[in-house]
Amino acid sequence: MSAPTPNAKPTQAEIPSKPIDLIQSQYSLLYGNLHPILLLSLGVFSFNSLVSDPVNTLLGLAPTVAVLQAVYCILCLPSTGQAPPTAHKPGQKKKVAKPAQDIWAKVVPAFLSLVLTLTLSAPLLYIILILFGAPLTTHHLQTLLLALHAALLTTPQLFYAHGLEKNTWLRIASLQLPMDEVYGMSLGACLGAWLGAIPIPLDWDREWQKWPVTIVAGLYIGAVVGKTVGGLLCKGLRLKLD
Repeated sequence: MSAPTPNAKPTQAEIPSKPIDLIQSQYSLLYGNLHPILLLSLGVFSFNSLVSDPVNTLLGLAPTVAVLQAVYCILCLPSTGQAPPTAHKPGQKKKVAKPAQDIWAKVVPAFLSLVLTLTLSAPLLYIILILFGAPLTTHHLQTLLLALHAALLTTPQLFYAHGLEKNTWLRIASLQLPMDEVYGMSLGACLGAWLGAIPIPLDWDREWQKWPVTIVAGLYIGAVVGKTVGGLLCKGLRLKLD
């Protein structure tokens, strides 16, 4: 039996995942703290209109949420599309990146993350919502817009920070990534949406129980709570599933 070569590189599946560290800059820290407040404020101030006209409210909120998520990715998260900094020899002059190049290195992955969110995540989440009991013959626009908002809150930051590497997404789907605010926001949104569905079938006869008002509320609250808990209290922890 041949002995393993000392210089053999570990495969991607063997490389342990690390929690995402936010960019440490003044603008990143400022917007990182402002981001959950803005998302929660959108949900709070639009709740009454969501109850009275869910389709137009969700349609009007979607571009704002997309912009908030894109800015969060650009200002706060390291992108998989950015090359790591190269080591410099002593005495060697450090090359300064052009501002335009630095901006495009962040904007392009953020734009692609939103495109993937709209074309991959939203249709997939629409199918999942139908399988989990969403109205099949009615409320098609409401369900489609719910899937859109769920996609905007769960996947742009994952696409931006983790790219499309297959093994990483297998870890994401199997809950094996270490906790951070990026992963926590996605998990929190999913859990919040699931809990938000509980009041709908209850026989309280309230206007706010109609589809999908409480799920949207749970989605936004869960995303904010998950982002905060994942980034502050549980960073680096892994879920152990037996």
